[in-house]
Amino acid sequence: MVDCAVQLYTLRGLDASVPERLELVADAGFDGVEFAYRVREESPEAVREALDRTGLDAAAAHVSIDALEDDYAATTDFYDRLGVDLLVIPWLDPSRFETAATVDAVATRLSDLAAALDRDGFRLAYHTHDHEFVALGGGSDPDASGTDPDASGTALDALLARTDERLGFEPDAGWAAVAGVDPAALIDRYADRITHVHVADADVDRGASVALGEGDVDLDAVVASARAADAAWLVYEHDDPRSPRSSIERGAAALRDALR
Repeated sequence: MVDCAVQLYTLRGLDASVPERLELVADAGFDGVEFAYRVREESPEAVREALDRTGLDAAAAHVSIDALEDDYAATTDFYDRLGVDLLVIPWLDPSRFETAATVDAVATRLSDLAAALDRDGFRLAYHTHDHEFVALGGGSDPDASGTDPDASGTALDALLARTDERLGFEPDAGWAAVAGVDPAALIDRYADRITHVHVADADVDRGASVALGEGDVDLDAVVASARAADAAWLVYEHDDPRSPRSSIERGAAALRDALR
């Protein structure tokens, strides 16, 4: 069974505390939450109490690579106290994916972190945008296979080929579409590395986040592929909603319809 969560980045425009935002997520009908950077502005006790009060599960947390590399013990202790066991690197600069050498460097950093986290009872995943789909090795097809690290393919293909299953992959359906990639096919191809799928929509021509059903992403196909991959969580996100509260309410309804 797949559950539904909200990435709290969607609610960053609200003048509200993290516990107050969790109340809104629960009221919208979601099962869990994926934390973003601002959660560390609160005490773990206050956030844990809000999770218990609302009945929300801690689906995952987006955590910067710098926080893990520079302050590993404090960072992992904080999220352990929230009951989070999946930490997701939400962003690395596009320059990190320009060449095989820079991808190799990223793979090494993420592999080292994944190994350390695995020893400490956590899992690590990488969240994609659109810039990880640049072609490497002479490849020009964003759907090229990346099973051979030296074959033509994308920077993402190379990254996943150069790392093992301890590094998970959190695809963002909207950004994949902006990159010219079929998000459902992407989930199918890397199903064994995926437990969480960001269900977001996008206007591909504008490269902009939009409400579910208003862009170019086939939501039903994404949900079907996530189910076939045995993903545990569908994570709703809208990068720039006009009304964050309405956005998560509409997102919850769209996901419920797609899951029927």
